[in-house]
Amino acid sequence: MSAAAPHFSPKAVSFLRALKRNNDREWFRHRKEIYEQEIHQPMLALLARLDEEFRSFAPDLVATPKRSLFRIYRDTRFSADKSPLKTAVAAVFPHHALARMEGAALYFEFGPGGLWVGGGLYAPTGPDLRAIRTHIAGRPREFESLVTSPGFRREVGALEGERLQRVPAGFARDHPAAEYLKMKQFLGFREEPLAAVTDARFFRTLLGVFRAVAPLVHFLNAPLVGRAASRLPLEHEPRRR
Repeated sequence: MSAAAPHFSPKAVSFLRALKRNNDREWFRHRKEIYEQEIHQPMLALLARLDEEFRSFAPDLVATPKRSLFRIYRDTRFSADKSPLKTAVAAVFPHHALARMEGAALYFEFGPGGLWVGGGLYAPTGPDLRAIRTHIAGRPREFESLVTSPGFRREVGALEGERLQRVPAGFARDHPAAEYLKMKQFLGFREEPLAAVTDARFFRTLLGVFRAVAPLVHFLNAPLVGRAASRLPLEHEPRRR
């Protein structure tokens, strides 16, 4: 993986496609060295590079192996699908003051189905969704400016996500942010063919999307970080970069 333009080799793509056809622990055991060399080690290098880049536009987000990387082994205990391995490689970049799968985050994954890169909030809890809607209702112009900015539209298009048919209770039906208040998910993303991860422009694409979506992630996390901080013990100190 080049320091100037991180990307993955065609061998990584071939490995993931073969893994989808041979989702078996024994098959993987005999080829784990390929996985380590072509996927795991390049992912670690990519996270290190993202950690540096985030300092300039998303210093509140974490890019470390422990917090960001997902294991390749699936938890099949409560799943009807007993396939032991994940066929997509993924990393998430959460807020340092929130749990790994709590709040809004940046995220990317790639596998036989292609590349997904973007961020936002996929499955908020009821209290978190209410807090975010209240936050949007109090700053409708600010929120709209984030999701209609030229950079956001250029990199990911429109804000996506499931939504209600009607404005939720507690908000005026003619509220300026009525359409956004209906949303149950808040996502900005781009999808590309799997071969995109082997392109020398891969890291530039990744950064372009992340820079465009990071302001949305920051806005969505603002009320959640405040609520989380109120629940912390007095001796807790936020992570310092």
